[in-house]
Amino acid sequence: MLTSPAPPHPAASSDDPAHCAEVLATLLPYRRTLDTDTVHGDTPEAFPAHLRRLAAPVAADEPIVFTLPGFPCKSPNPAKVLGHLPDEGERLALRFLDALCARIAVHHPPGARVVICSDGHVFSDLIQVPDRDIDAYADALRALIHDEGLTRLDVFDLRDVYGRHLSHDAKRTLVHERYAPDLETLRSLTRSDEPTRRLYQGITRFLFEDSVAFTGTRSALQRSCRRRAYGVMQRSRAWGELIAAHHPGAFRLSIHPQPRGSEKFGIRLLETPDVWLTPWHSCVLEHADGRRELLHRVEAERHGRLVYRRGRPSHFVAG
Repeated sequence: MLTSPAPPHPAASSDDPAHCAEVLATLLPYRRTLDTDTVHGDTPEAFPAHLRRLAAPVAADEPIVFTLPGFPCKSPNPAKVLGHLPDEGERLALRFLDALCARIAVHHPPGARVVICSDGHVFSDLIQVPDRDIDAYADALRALIHDEGLTRLDVFDLRDVYGRHLSHDAKRTLVHERYAPDLETLRSLTRSDEPTRRLYQGITRFLFEDSVAFTGTRSALQRSCRRRAYGVMQRSRAWGELIAAHHPGAFRLSIHPQPRGSEKFGIRLLETPDVWLTPWHSCVLEHADGRRELLHRVEAERHGRLVYRRGRPSHFVAG
């Protein structure tokens, strides 16, 4: 069961390497990965790249900044989600991230912050979600952070980069032209690199499931999803490069599974039976024992009744 970070322990020593290891140890129980040897490998020493990333803010006695691309918008598939606005899944995920920062502050008194890099506008044309729905989702996400008093979280999106006067298409073009990798290079990497291949397959599957308005044949839809998956990967990498330029020195989190040795650290936001599932592709089922789990809507509603929060569908409660 994935829970909020545990109660604080006494602060780490002033030795920088040990201090970094204490911080990283706080993250490791929530690592999202496809690795099969996590029992013996999930110790701070197995992640030297991440320890190096922590070294600078720890040595400078400065806050640790985490960047997390994600929280783009709700899936357009009504069989997965309750609507196009954040619900209990996002609320719990945001509370988890804020609590994780508080837990880190025990070991690193300057504290930590998570910058949620909301990426819906980066590829809304490819995932076929209207930009107005993405604006509404991002605005509601900011309101949720404020209303919950989550003072260790910020939201960053294309509006923070290019303002509100350019069209969304113009912003996407600027990001793609400046930062996106070459398509053929990405295709070659998908064939030769196992984590990239898995990511391509995962994105293709999501696009196929979410193409609810497609009117062509199944084979035509599959071709469209494969093509758009490469586009999503290009834009995702471009967004990552832009984030790095705007937040130099930040520790990069990811909502996708990451192998040991990756520069990114995959993090689970909530308990889920599928390592790829996120709050924006699902909804929450609260079990009788209080455990909360992410499931597709069609699965969750078979086990529980719908609960509303502030007049909007929020989650399901079993029983």
